Amino acid sequence: MAQKNETLPTLIELAQTRADEAAKALQQITSERNKAQKQLDTLHEYRLDYARRLQEATQSGLSAGSYQNYRQFIATLDTAIVEQGKLITQFDQKIETGRKNWYAEKRRLNSYEALQSRQDMKLAAQQARKDQIASDEISASLYRRLRQQH
Repeated sequence: MAQKNETLPTLIELAQTRADEAAKALQQITSERNKAQKQLDTLHEYRLDYARRLQEATQSGLSAGSYQNYRQFIATLDTAIVEQGKLITQFDQKIETGRKNWYAEKRRLNSYEALQSRQDMKLAAQQARKDQIASDEISASLYRRLRQQH
């Protein structure tokens, strides 16, 4: 049992470290995903702005070359939007994997802590029994002495 007393705290410390690292990794991936989402939102805004500009320019008269430049730039934005969407999907998958990893590490930590708690309660109960036995022996000894004196 002495070995477990030394092992469990070490395991708890390692599990806590791993859970903390998993949480940091999850936080980092989530932050990167949020940044990618902001970039996607910006691309959508540019796309809408240029589509609006194209419509306004078309209504007021636009050369074929300018029209082609607008359409080509909008097509480039559409491609960038699709690629950014794919990147966000990849981040979502990494987040899900990171979340599962964090949950697993947290469960491991909770298991070790539960074992430590049970072990502590068992040791406390054993010590209470030892104390009770010692107290009973002292009481019995005092009782015998008192009886012998009478």
